Amino acid sequence: MAGCRMKLELSRVALGKGRLGVLKGLGKTGQLSLEVPGCLLHTHLGTVPHLTQDTLSTLSTLPSVTQITLSNIAEHQEVLEEFKDGFRKFAGLHDTVLYCALHDPATPCPTGHTTNKTVSVWGSGGRIELTVAKFMALQKAVKPDWYQSMADGETWQINTSHKRVRKSVDRSLAHLDECLLVHQKSQELEGVEVFGVVEGGDILEERVRSAKETAKRPVSGFCLDGLQTGSMDQALRTQLISAVTKELPEDKPRLLQGVGRPDEVLASVEAGVDLFEGFFPFQVTERGCALIFNFNISSNPELAGRAPPAVLEPGEDQETAGDSQHSGDLNPDDQTQMTSFEINLKEKRYQGDFRPLVEGCGCYCCRNHQRAYLHHLLVTNELLAGVLLMIHNTAHYHAFFSALRDALAEDTLDLLKRRVLGQTERKDLG
Repeated sequence: MAGCRMKLELSRVALGKGRLGVLKGLGKTGQLSLEVPGCLLHTHLGTVPHLTQDTLSTLSTLPSVTQITLSNIAEHQEVLEEFKDGFRKFAGLHDTVLYCALHDPATPCPTGHTTNKTVSVWGSGGRIELTVAKFMALQKAVKPDWYQSMADGETWQINTSHKRVRKSVDRSLAHLDECLLVHQKSQELEGVEVFGVVEGGDILEERVRSAKETAKRPVSGFCLDGLQTGSMDQALRTQLISAVTKELPEDKPRLLQGVGRPDEVLASVEAGVDLFEGFFPFQVTERGCALIFNFNISSNPELAGRAPPAVLEPGEDQETAGDSQHSGDLNPDDQTQMTSFEINLKEKRYQGDFRPLVEGCGCYCCRNHQRAYLHHLLVTNELLAGVLLMIHNTAHYHAFFSALRDALAEDTLDLLKRRVLGQTERKDLG
């Protein structure tokens, strides 16, 4: 662990405005990097849902880090151990950094199944109980570039008792120490980075204690857990994240788990978060929806960032988004609930709408198809609907992160926030 290559180089740290930089030294050779704030590529078993590797390669703004989860992989442990060459080669992944998390952020995780010695994950065959020994054996079989430590993250529900929250922090620190002990003795995990997990529910003093204690351990970065959408309102989340990040070293990345909505991303970046899990486009796609929120803050489209700008036509889409922008957090058990950053293409009004999903978006879907066609595919249950929506939603979401980094670099974050949150004047649009 002492020789870890991963290093966060910050080019700008604006108090209350976020951190801009590059996470360097990624991958087995240390040649890859990831710009922050940024998000990871969300996958199920190493594959982006609905998309083949060839289709995925048509997207130009994808991150260099692919997230996989033990909830999807644990039941295949024996196969991976027999294969011997790790999950990257097993899944045919190339030129990507592999990050192994515990739970799939797009799938609600049942609670009530942790003990002092185990945590549970849920695969297609049901619950799998993990001891530290089994957890670390899985990491040796997967051979990721970095992984989050085992942790007790079952305190995200509101009104969890102080005693239970304290226990989750103690357990997570004990798990981390045990994982590090096994890791340091393991030749198979040489050069692999470990992220410590910060727990603490909604109790400030426990969050701070968890952060301080985790920061004392030889970890390469930090996962902020138990703050996911639906567990608390954004004001409390921001307060807790701000308190936690004050206790963490500046040169190590902070990854926020379970948060993907653009308004929540913006608030969390301002509180000091560097990385997010990229599951939000998948959830939107599963609802039969398309991301349409505006993040173009340049008056000249040529200068609107590295990715094609999103420019909405003034009209009912933006009105709809504005009406429900502050409608509160989602219930994590109901991932079918639409957010104000998307349109539902199953609605009949898109039957004769021959515009692209987003004017000015350069993705394959927007360049080649209209909303009416997507509506037709959805109402006839064609598989192509999910493919086209996932292409657009992934491209749109990652372009938003590109615009976010540009806004931090150019000190225009307030303008970006107004655009994303639909607080612009009509005449400013498109």
